[in-house]
Amino acid sequence: MPPARLSLAKSKMKSCLMKLCRLLCSVLTLPLGLLELTGLYGLYKRLFPLLAYNITFSYNDKMHKTKRDLFRHVAKFANTDGTLRLLEIGCGSGANFKFYPYGCTVTCTDPNPHFEKYLRMSMDANMHLTYDAFMVVSGEDMQGVRDESVDVVVCTLVLCSVSDVQRVLQEVRRILRTGGAFFFLEHVVSDPSSWTHFLQHVFEPLWYYLGDGCTITRATWRELEAAGFSELHLKHIEAPEVSLMIRPHIMGYSIK
Repeated sequence: MPPARLSLAKSKMKSCLMKLCRLLCSVLTLPLGLLELTGLYGLYKRLFPLLAYNITFSYNDKMHKTKRDLFRHVAKFANTDGTLRLLEIGCGSGANFKFYPYGCTVTCTDPNPHFEKYLRMSMDANMHLTYDAFMVVSGEDMQGVRDESVDVVVCTLVLCSVSDVQRVLQEVRRILRTGGAFFFLEHVVSDPSSWTHFLQHVFEPLWYYLGDGCTITRATWRELEAAGFSELHLKHIEAPEVSLMIRPHIMGYSIK
């Protein structure tokens, strides 16, 4: 068999195996789906903030240099009077606070109200910032935030779990002032030729429930490229020492 045909045959076999394994995983997670339908999965949403808060310490240790390099650009988007208004979408337990520049005013948003307890703990540990408010809203609908009212919007490990990435990016552009920036750090789908890609698609049904709606097969860079920002500074990286299935990341910032 010619090499090209052999390669195509292997690719088809891998695709069929991936679909079969994903189906098996989906069947095994049916009880979790029933819990979601009956509303009992809501109990996990109360527990998830505690899990996320503890995972934050490990993730920040491994991603410290990456986050430091990303957020060192935030200060240059301050207003002409030196003030900097920053809004974080899906702030969770405040994992990014330590990387924000001294004196900036932070507005926190998250759709899960049960994060507030852990958020307050992070606020107390990062007194170099001024905290404006904690708003329980989704990234797709931030009506309580005025148009062009913030200098910087931050979103890390959030676009994987929103229901509509495009809608979130539209909201980001609405609330950013002209010349403001959107900073992002997100895990994304791996290269189709990799075994990581295979595992991501197989275990996504289980990951969705364990990660409170997290999707591990999104090519989020495509939505960012199509969002209509005047500039996009984006690069693909491999996150060090994190789970294989969320190792592929994108990071950078867009300017309105």
